[in-house]
Amino acid sequence: MGRGKIEIKKIENTNSRQVTFSKRRAGLLKKAKELSILCDANVGVIIFSSTGKLYEFSSSSMEQILARYNKGPDSSELPSVEHVAEESQPEVNALRAEVEKLQRVYRRMMGKELEGLSFMELQYLEQQLNEGILSVKDKKEQVLLEQLEKSRLQEQKAMLENETLREQIEELQQSSIARKHSVSSSKTVCNCRSEREGISDTSLRLGFSSDVYHKRKAPKIEPDSMDFQSQMASL
Repeated sequence: MGRGKIEIKKIENTNSRQVTFSKRRAGLLKKAKELSILCDANVGVIIFSSTGKLYEFSSSSMEQILARYNKGPDSSELPSVEHVAEESQPEVNALRAEVEKLQRVYRRMMGKELEGLSFMELQYLEQQLNEGILSVKDKKEQVLLEQLEKSRLQEQKAMLENETLREQIEELQQSSIARKHSVSSSKTVCNCRSEREGISDTSLRLGFSSDVYHKRKAPKIEPDSMDFQSQMASL
């Protein structure tokens, strides 16, 4: 695990503050020494502890470093503006000439400042213009083809979307027809049942009840016992 970030503030504990001072002082002086060796620099470091003790490091004489610091930067070591201008003047002149040349070519491409050009130079300029026109036409055709291809893809996408919508509409219509057919069949069945029930009720109202039927049934005739005995005696 990495070390947590230490908050930079005064350490209140005296012992901890002294330990931290010793470690960081040693690290600072070590870095100053490495800087002077690696970069060939004159380095001077002065440290006073909280108790007033002095710690210092110098790559050369501390007095010389302090004297140089108090004196300020040596003007002889700084290049003058005139010297810089003289050194960069050839480069500046070359860049200026290149800019003027490009501007002149641009004006001639626009059909200006053609005076003084020979027949070969004019023919070369015409060839450059024709090549430029052909390049522009090719680029224009390429852009046009890209736009046509983009339009074709958009048209195909729109056709697919329309086909999908049409299929969805057909499915909705078929579903609606099926629901209507189901409702119509249910109504027909209900009407048939109602008609049968109506016929049954009518027949019941027209027929006799079971009690009346039994009451109106003809009585059964039984032979008289006396007549039967007399007939048997005569025989």
